[in-house]
Amino acid sequence: MAVSLRPLAAEHLDDVTALFDDPDVLRFTRLPVPPPAGYARQWLERYEAGRLDATREAFAALDDDGRFVGLALAVDIDREGREAELGYITAPAARGRGVATVMLDELTRWAFDELGALRVTLIIDVENRASSRVAERCGYVLEGVMRSSYLKDDVRVDAGLWSRLPTDP
Repeated sequence: MAVSLRPLAAEHLDDVTALFDDPDVLRFTRLPVPPPAGYARQWLERYEAGRLDATREAFAALDDDGRFVGLALAVDIDREGREAELGYITAPAARGRGVATVMLDELTRWAFDELGALRVTLIIDVENRASSRVAERCGYVLEGVMRSSYLKDDVRVDAGLWSRLPTDP
């Protein structure tokens, strides 16, 4: 499947809002449960501000027909350290079709080529086995498990720290 990444904009807000209502997205991301009213717009505004100060970036992933199939994110960009934390969220209708793998491949290439990153990381809930398989297919290496990494819905979550370097195969 071909997927193109476009800078996330207000025109994608309805798709982002729907994505943020998906139970799997709420389960496996650091989004609040439930997202408060207007959360998607506030989230978009944070990424737009991050685009301006070069600390984060968000892309809408679109299929060949221009349909929204997910988000590809640079959650945190450290320009001085030449490192970025990346992430991806696949729309429910696009799951199981290789979209996440294509999104992460393109996002990783962008981080190395456009940002000049020397290290990119993913933080993946250890229960999200599908996302871990995507990371593996894209050449990421599991460095270890960060125990009790963050608080989600009053439960501490263990998360895998995955990384990739531009010299990795």
